[in-house]
Amino acid sequence: MPNRPVCRHCDGFCVVAITTGGRHRDGSRVLLRVVCHACQGTGHAVPALIARVGK
Repeated sequence: MPNRPVCRHCDGFCVVAITTGGRHRDGSRVLLRVVCHACQGTGHAVPALIARVGK
């Protein structure tokens, strides 16, 4: 796998878990998992040459 640049939107932290403050019945926290919109959870940037399509 080639060395790809890190996504500049998320700095490589492509998935985060945010607590809502609530808890489940077993005592664990309720979490929302959010994925970076720019890299779709890969943590790497798509080179501009590949991302550019068309004229």
